[in-house]
Amino acid sequence: MSRARKQVPATDKLAILKQYLIDKVPISDLCDRHALQPSQIYYWQAQLFEHGGSVFERKPGRQVESVKDRKIASLEAAVAQRELKLATKNEVISELMEENVRAKKANGEL
Repeated sequence: MSRARKQVPATDKLAILKQYLIDKVPISDLCDRHALQPSQIYYWQAQLFEHGGSVFERKPGRQVESVKDRKIASLEAAVAQRELKLATKNEVISELMEENVRAKKANGEL
């Protein structure tokens, strides 16, 4: 029979590694307290040192957000430009309609 794997949350792994590396708690005490094998703690330690540098790397999500922000600003500028163009078009149509109404009144059509 195989035993079910014990799932240890990442925060607990970090706390156990902190006790081992910083507080200098003997690994045997940690293993007894948390029902772990020493090899598991050594594996977590290796993972921490191999991938710990990613914490200090620049996050691509921030760059994506700035790209999104630039795209949104560009689209808002395009919308504002089209609204201005539409307002100008409406003014021209309004002037032409007024002129047409005046001409029809002058000719007696209205």
